[in-house]
Amino acid sequence: MIIFRYLTREILLTMAAVAGVLLLVIMGSRFIRYFSDAAEGDIPASILGTLMLFHLPGFLELILPLAFFLGILLAYGQLYLNSEITVMVACGTSPVRLLEVSLVPATLVALLVGLCSLWLTPAGALHTEQLLEEQRSRLDFTALAPGRFQDFGGGRTAYTETYNDDRTRMQEVFISERQRRGDGTPESAVTRAASGYQAVDETTGSRFLVLADGERYSVAPGRHEAERLEFATYAVRLSRTAEDSDLESPEYATTAALLASEDPRAQAQLQWRLSLPVMVFVLTLLAMPLSRVNPRQGRFAKLLPAVFLHVCYLSLLLAAQDAMGRGALPAAVGMWPLHAAFLALGLGLMVRAQRQGMVG
Repeated sequence: MIIFRYLTREILLTMAAVAGVLLLVIMGSRFIRYFSDAAEGDIPASILGTLMLFHLPGFLELILPLAFFLGILLAYGQLYLNSEITVMVACGTSPVRLLEVSLVPATLVALLVGLCSLWLTPAGALHTEQLLEEQRSRLDFTALAPGRFQDFGGGRTAYTETYNDDRTRMQEVFISERQRRGDGTPESAVTRAASGYQAVDETTGSRFLVLADGERYSVAPGRHEAERLEFATYAVRLSRTAEDSDLESPEYATTAALLASEDPRAQAQLQWRLSLPVMVFVLTLLAMPLSRVNPRQGRFAKLLPAVFLHVCYLSLLLAAQDAMGRGALPAAVGMWPLHAAFLALGLGLMVRAQRQGMVG
């Protein structure tokens, strides 16, 4: 029991350190990208924290298997350098017992990864897409910076000179739009107004920008004349209703919905979600023989080959997911041969290590 607690603590502490560094790097990179978008006015700065929180499970499901893999390599590598593993084996702790001890924290990590991949990640991805879709599909006062032309997607560019004191009304508004006429002919429309404010249709939930005292010009390519409309009040729809949004991708579907679907893309997404916790156990088996080092090599001697092995494993799973989604790989075959191949590789390395006296 003492050995179990000692080894588990060493593995989990090392894993936590590795996961913390990786998470800091990945989240920092994503935050910088979102912060840049916020600085450009594409998204409001107030939703940055929410977006990062929704992304967290997706980061963890990829980071934790790698961090646990490296945690075993580094923790056991240090124990080998200190001859602690040699002493344990001399006292009757077999290599199989070391593997059993390692599988206990592996089970905890696999449960956490499964919680993320099967539930938290798709829920977070759905909420992220809904939040970004809302920002893309509407011109919001919180995202429009005065004195700057800003692209809001859908061929729409907007500008306002200033706001009133409570930011409920814009002054000197300009909107440029690319649209199509009823007969399908493309045209560009430019709208200028002295002021504007935001309103919501209670029936449909659509959001409108109500402009006052302005003109609207419509010009079609190839035509030598333009249509000019003067108005006292003019409403421009800024957002779509929730029913117009396309969020039917398997990436956002619940695991229960994927289980009930026979669509190849849904089956590919389901097997990907199941593969991540399975990967934890396979990597544990691979890490055991790879962690064996001698004092002249150092604890980082096999780190690069191990990372390369993990990258190959993950890349092959992603390639299999893509092939399943395209229908090139039957769902009945799926990703399971890859897991079986790396499991066999791990068992082979364990047997080889034992025969050469590399473990224990």
